[in-house]
Formats: sequence, C-alpha cells, structure tokens
Amino acid sequence: MIDKKLIIRLKNCNAIFLKQVADESDGILSIAENSREIPFNIKRTYHIYGFINPKAIRGLHAHKNLEQAIFCVNGSFRLKVDDGREKQSFILDDPNQGIYIGPKLWHTLEHFSKDCIVLVFASDYFDESDYIRDYDEFKRYITKANMI
Repeated sequence: MIDKKLIIRLKNCNAIFLKQVADESDGILSIAENSREIPFNIKRTYHIYGFINPKAIRGLHAHKNLEQAIFCVNGSFRLKVDDGREKQSFILDDPNQGIYIGPKLWHTLEHFSKDCIVLVFASDYFDESDYIRDYDEFKRYITKANMI
C-alpha cells in the first residue's frame, strides 16, 4: 500500500490514488479517467499476469516519451524506478493505488505474487523506437537530455 504522505524524490514520477465508490453489499468501484486520475490521455492498456516463475522480472527499460500509470489489481509486486540520480522502490498491492511513470525513467517490476495482475495505462501505442533497453545507454541519454 502506498502511503499518501510518501515523498517521491524522482523526476517524472508520482503516486496515483483512484477515486472509489464503496458499496458494502456490491463491492468497490475504482475510477480511472483520462487527464483526471490518469495524468494523460490513454491510448493503450495492457495487463501482465500468470507469474509461474518466482524470479520473474519485467520492465528493465525506460521510454523516451511514453507515460504510464501502473497498478496492481490483484496480488502484489515491487516496482523499482530510477531517474538516473535517485532510485526508489514501491510495493504495489492495492488496486486503487498506482504509480505514474513519466518519460526517461528506468523501471523494473519484480517479486510478483503468484496471483499478481499488473494493469498498465500508456499514453501512446507501442513503438519500439521509444524504448531504451540498455541501462548504460539510458544514463547517456538522460545526461544528454540534461535530466541529471
């Protein structure tokens, strides 16, 4: 669970808390809307699940322009985010709380529970040329972009 008092020291990264409507007999409705709870227009949504390998690691990349909002809608996982200067780690285990990952942030997802389902909203369609998949290249890129 993300503490609402959490101080995020990273550039281009924030906690997201969805609006929710709770009905004791009929469950909880969490709401994620473009440019409201999600700080961009959503062009792509995907989810990751089926973690059979207890040592599974996802991510291990950064994006030049893409923005994402990452949630864990079931189970739990650890999200590690790095802006080239600061690093922070978050445990996501509440479907109503997520992390905004802006451009130029290296991110890694790990320590998935077997029942984990990760939901991601993205600001654009898939474009391989937007990915930075080598950490040293990421460091050079953000240095050149005056990020650090």
